[in-house]
Amino acid sequence: MTRPLDRRYDVEKDSAIDVGALETFPYEYPGKDITVTIDTDEFTAVCPWSGLPDFGTIRVDYIPARVLIELRSLKYYLLSYRNVGIYQEHAVNRILEDLVRCAKPKWMRVSADYRIRGGVHSCASGEYTKKKT
Repeated sequence: MTRPLDRRYDVEKDSAIDVGALETFPYEYPGKDITVTIDTDEFTAVCPWSGLPDFGTIRVDYIPARVLIELRSLKYYLLSYRNVGIYQEHAVNRILEDLVRCAKPKWMRVSADYRIRGGVHSCASGEYTKKKT
């Protein structure tokens, strides 16, 4: 008879998230609102409890104010989540906070649509709107 093994794979802390990878460049049409949509189906982080991987599609929609997010830098930033133990809903909030801090948009939404795991499908989204001064 075999005994089930308690397994847990090591996970990195959220300090491994490379916020410094994020870069921007000037938006040449300030005052002309456009909506920018960026998505990738290559997002991976791990469950902080089990260490098992979570795979998902991340979508970022935003209205730039003065700068645009450089796509290569966003990819490096998202890749830095690869071994980070973070709950799915927390990942959405963390990504939103980091991108808002970086780009200071007029408006932004970050959505995550995770692959089915254990028969459960999960989606989460968060939104930011710049306060009027």
